[in-house]
Amino acid sequence: MAVKWIGGHSSSILCLNVNTEGLVASGAERGELTLWDGGGTVAGQIQLPKADDVTSVVFSPRCPTRLYTSHRESISLLDVRSLKEPVEHFHVNEEEINCLSVNETESFLAAADDSGAIKIMDLDNKKVSRSLRHSNICSSVVFRPQRPQSLVSCGLDMQVMLWNLQKARPLWITNLQECETEEDGPQSAGQFFNPPLAHSLSVAVCGNIFGCGAQDGKVRIFRVTGVKFERELEFQGHSLGVSQVLFIPEAYWLLTGGNDGKVLLWDVSSDVGKQQKSPVKSLQRRKAQAPASTGKDGKLNKVASNEHARVLPKLTIEHGEKVNWISCAEIKGSKTVLVADQSSSVSVYPLPGP
Repeated sequence: MAVKWIGGHSSSILCLNVNTEGLVASGAERGELTLWDGGGTVAGQIQLPKADDVTSVVFSPRCPTRLYTSHRESISLLDVRSLKEPVEHFHVNEEEINCLSVNETESFLAAADDSGAIKIMDLDNKKVSRSLRHSNICSSVVFRPQRPQSLVSCGLDMQVMLWNLQKARPLWITNLQECETEEDGPQSAGQFFNPPLAHSLSVAVCGNIFGCGAQDGKVRIFRVTGVKFERELEFQGHSLGVSQVLFIPEAYWLLTGGNDGKVLLWDVSSDVGKQQKSPVKSLQRRKAQAPASTGKDGKLNKVASNEHARVLPKLTIEHGEKVNWISCAEIKGSKTVLVADQSSSVSVYPLPGP
């Protein structure tokens, strides 16, 4: 059963983020932004200008008191110690922003919008340093950990792109529709009716593995090698579009949320681990991250040796509502998943240990 955090919003919650100190920020329709402590108590509230929907919230990786928020075409920087007027305000996008990402050094901020543009803000000089582009709505953009000049993006043009801030053109592009193989069988014919519009991205802490959730219900895992990336794994657990993907820190565990009202937890450590240079280290990591049961451990190792074996979720949460956003927080020493949906409350579910 979910624990519900209530009293922070009157409208549908659209986005979530957690800082390094466990403070949770939630953004909702009508300009509502709320801060929560780890116990679900409201720690602060503000209504952003013009009551525009708050579509993305991102804490600074370097300073946990700084919070970047997007509302319509604007970006506001807030100080969570004193939620009054925004500390700074940027207006660099021409259409509604869908996603914000700040790199690890907090030198750049990326804002992806409905026009397909990704505006790169130089946060030291307070100006746009690059303007990158998709041919349709850009739904997600993420800087890669340990690589402050590198980022990945995806959009409703069904394209996933790898960028380096030193270049205006993408280093590598994959079209999700074109990368379907004959092995996909009859489903590939269904792509015309349910195309893989790309909704969400998440990069693992290593910086080289990232996941993409799409409208066709599939999750695709990619590996970056140099200036390109390749599809490592593909699986389906949602009957409708995958609205959210999120790698949990310190493990190749992936959370996915869907329009079918499900939240799933996947352990892809066996599958991404098998490509590592050292098979011994790979096996040790698989054993360390697999469930305690020897039977399950054996199953995971079998999946790792069989590329076409069906990947099964480690945990299924029947949330029941279309998922708008998912985040992960440590509460009282235990990992939990936070879920935002069409309601005005945050749902909190416990996650199993590694």
